[in-house]
Amino acid sequence: MEIDRYSESDEKAVRSSDQKDDMIQVRAIISCPTCDYKKKFKNQFPRRQLELFVVSAKVFDFMTCSRCGELLNLELEFNV
Repeated sequence: MEIDRYSESDEKAVRSSDQKDDMIQVRAIISCPTCDYKKKFKNQFPRRQLELFVVSAKVFDFMTCSRCGELLNLELEFNV
């Protein structure tokens, strides 16, 4: 690639592709062991914000079922 023809738009495209590779996709499945309550959530976040995800997961881990009051099960699926 010629340096003269390297533009800012090319640089932005390279940065945006790096950001896509830096994203972690998470699917959380919350279910009740007693009744049939089940919810699924999807989200994605950058690796540099992993600490924020950990805090969110800890909050989810202590949720109780609105129907029967039982602690909900939390399953996490990652696409890294």
